[in-house]
Amino acid sequence: MSMPEAEAVTRPDTVVAEDDGPGLFGRWLRADRVRAVAFALIVVSVAWRAGLAARGWFSQDEFVIAAQVLDARLDADFLLRTFNNHLMPGGLLAAWLMVRAAGFVTWPWVLMLAVGQAAVGIAFYRLLRDLLRPGWGLLIPLCIFLFSPLTLEVSSLWLVGLLVLPVQLALVLAVAAHVRYVRTGRLRHLAVVAVWVVFGLLFDTKALLIVPLLFLLTVFLFTRGAPWRSVVRAARRHWPAWLVLTVLSGAYLAFYLTRPARALDRPTSVGQVLTFLGDLVGQTVVPGLLGGPWRWTYAGDGPPLVDPYDIAKWLSWAVLATLVVVTVRRRPSAGRAWLLLACYLGLVAALFAVTRLGGVLGPLVGVIPRYVADVVLVAAICAGAALLGIRDTDEGDVSAWPVPTVLREPGAFAVGLVSMIAVLATIAVGTLWSTARFGDNWSTKHGREYLETAQAELAAAPPGTVFLDTIVPDRVVAGYFWPDNLQSHFFRPADRRPVFVKQAERPSTFDENGRIRPAAVEGWKIVPGSVPNCGHLAEGGRTTTIPMERSLEEWPYVVQFGYFSEEATTAIIRLGDATREITLKNGLNEVFFLLKGAGHAIEITVRTPGVAVCTNLITVGRVVPAP
Repeated sequence: MSMPEAEAVTRPDTVVAEDDGPGLFGRWLRADRVRAVAFALIVVSVAWRAGLAARGWFSQDEFVIAAQVLDARLDADFLLRTFNNHLMPGGLLAAWLMVRAAGFVTWPWVLMLAVGQAAVGIAFYRLLRDLLRPGWGLLIPLCIFLFSPLTLEVSSLWLVGLLVLPVQLALVLAVAAHVRYVRTGRLRHLAVVAVWVVFGLLFDTKALLIVPLLFLLTVFLFTRGAPWRSVVRAARRHWPAWLVLTVLSGAYLAFYLTRPARALDRPTSVGQVLTFLGDLVGQTVVPGLLGGPWRWTYAGDGPPLVDPYDIAKWLSWAVLATLVVVTVRRRPSAGRAWLLLACYLGLVAALFAVTRLGGVLGPLVGVIPRYVADVVLVAAICAGAALLGIRDTDEGDVSAWPVPTVLREPGAFAVGLVSMIAVLATIAVGTLWSTARFGDNWSTKHGREYLETAQAELAAAPPGTVFLDTIVPDRVVAGYFWPDNLQSHFFRPADRRPVFVKQAERPSTFDENGRIRPAAVEGWKIVPGSVPNCGHLAEGGRTTTIPMERSLEEWPYVVQFGYFSEEATTAIIRLGDATREITLKNGLNEVFFLLKGAGHAIEITVRTPGVAVCTNLITVGRVVPAP
């Protein structure tokens, strides 16, 4: 027997130990425990947010764009249109495919959002590893981003996710490529930067802010010296990057300005701008970065708005101020990181101040968290740079800050440590509370209840049930979305769709809860007629003019016409320049029909000579459920 064989027989424990060694996963875990914990945090965040998203459903903008998708062909005209002034061909492509494939089914949309979040989370952790000094401290900025309540809307509302998640991914990967370019000067990294900027611009115009962010990041984190000197050095040293990105941004803006879009909602006063800035920074960003807002304002089917408690808001400001002072005293370069955050927040604030404040939702812009979803990413980067430092800096950058003698005492040190743990625990509990309260708000969906009821009613409706088109309740789709708040638009992606007609004798409509009811018309009536036992008499072969109670403005109305006719015939009904030919039956009847017009009188022309038609009931207005 050879020596190796003898050793294998006499020492079987050695073989067993080798067989029981760590597997592939164990080796991966042991290779980098920080990375393993980071990936676990990403999985927890994605799963948690997917659960929140599943509790909710579609909201106002989703209903609108879903209806538009089903009306559109997949061509350049559709992809290059603007939606609420967003140029988003990538988002419209994804929406077109998803709506046609999934309709109102929830899980494909939740899956899409989860995949996007996972991609951004992984990319962000890789960026932190490349940018910051290694260690367990990397998990701090990662958690700031992964669990921020300010980004819950992005992971819950699919249209917001379509806009923001790709821009977040583009921002992270563009910054990562730019860091490599700044460190090496290789043009291939610059090409990657340009690719990711273009990718972001395919989903939202706000991706243009990536370009000034890259310049600011270079100035504050990769250049030494006074501010003005840093700007000059960064501009000179990396001029190819600024040339490429400026040309790219200019070309995009030139194309964007050629697209049809509604007028910008410019601010109307300085006070309005100041209030917006106070809301954006004081109510949303600062509390949100420290576990807030803790309390939300219900906003219908859409995501809730931030509404922090005053005392919690001021405490969050105190904590942030303390963090800034401590990090700047310990690491002078931390001041440059906080300046980077302030400058980028200023860019975001300026963008919305000149584009959003003058509209219907202007007073709410500062408390809408999705508008600062990209700020959360930048804040996490800046907090990491302030706490840990950049890989490129020397250890000497960390100052030997003298600790006061009183704080060197064991008791004082213990108090400080306990205080720090208490603050971190409070932030964690606040984050959990804010997220839970968001979920409570998000789970209330009037649109879901309305559609479910309407689908059940349609399934049980008798054959021949027809509807005259009207709007859905404001709590389902707001009135300012007209005409996309019409029922004919809302039900397009649904499994069961109502049959809409332009004329009917016994039409139906949906009430506020989605139940089918007989239709009536609420609006303005004609003045009473003077013909005994008739009211207004319309004789065949000539036109009869019947005054209205008041003059009507141009609008798509529904007309309820009650009449008595001597025999079957047809008649022409005119309201201003609008006309409609209707069929009249013999005897006492009524008919409902659509008529878009304006004027102060209804004109009736009976087509058959010698046939008399009497009426004293003509109502022009909107469809409502009959009492």
